[in-house]
Amino acid sequence: MEHVITVKNVSKQFKNFAVKDLNFNIKKGFVTGFIGGNGAGKSTTIKLMMNLLRPDEGEIELFQMKYDEHEKEIKQRIGFVHDANVYYKGLHLKDIRRIVKPAYERWDDELFYHYIDRFNLPLTKSIRHFSKGMQMKASLAVALSHDAELIIMDEPTSGLDPVFRHELIDLLQQIMLDEQRTIFFSTHITSDLERFADYIMFIQQGEIKFQHTQNYLEEHFALVKGNIDLLDRDTEKAFVHVKKTTTNFVGLTNDVSQTKEIFGNNVYLERASLEEIMYYYKGGDVLA
Repeated sequence: MEHVITVKNVSKQFKNFAVKDLNFNIKKGFVTGFIGGNGAGKSTTIKLMMNLLRPDEGEIELFQMKYDEHEKEIKQRIGFVHDANVYYKGLHLKDIRRIVKPAYERWDDELFYHYIDRFNLPLTKSIRHFSKGMQMKASLAVALSHDAELIIMDEPTSGLDPVFRHELIDLLQQIMLDEQRTIFFSTHITSDLERFADYIMFIQQGEIKFQHTQNYLEEHFALVKGNIDLLDRDTEKAFVHVKKTTTNFVGLTNDVSQTKEIFGNNVYLERASLEEIMYYYKGGDVLA
């Protein structure tokens, strides 16, 4: 299967934070959801993928090419959608079209005006007067207008109302129907990804904890509930983390089969949401 993004042994050190030994592939034609708490390293990883930061160690390839030799060609094929305005606030969409169009060989005016109309965006209103949702729509319209093969979205639904978030997910699902585009969707709103992501990649404290399909997570991860008397030093090893009261426990397992072997029918298993998986990986503390 073709990989749109390949990250090999990538590390980047800052004064008080680092992303460490990142290794992952992003497959063509799928939606990869990128989750993690605030400050976990999501935005840093995206900046490395887009060559806005250079890694201290490791290699990054997009479309089987490296930025050192093919930066212009790579960026022709990427669309970026951020949760905040990325244009000068005084510009309106006609200005943005005039400035951005010459940079992309595959720019399509017909598509641009199609999405401007579809998103109900004003052409002659300054970006500073756009709502957060309108700013995100404008970024998405530009990305789609140059036929971006890879759309990288950094917290695009942050601060948006639930109705608009549902509309956005519906739109992205339609965009993915031809299986020619790839979406990398970074967010801390995990419920958005549960609706449409094919793969989930989880980062914590600058390290990738896992990258699995949604089906894999549903089959292997579960919340386990039972009587506290069932726990001892050995049985606790079945859990990523376990929370206890004086009488009961709730733990997250990433190996349902092993858990059933250990506890049999003495525990109750239920599906773990992405939010719960993040919570237990953090040790059951309040997420940052």
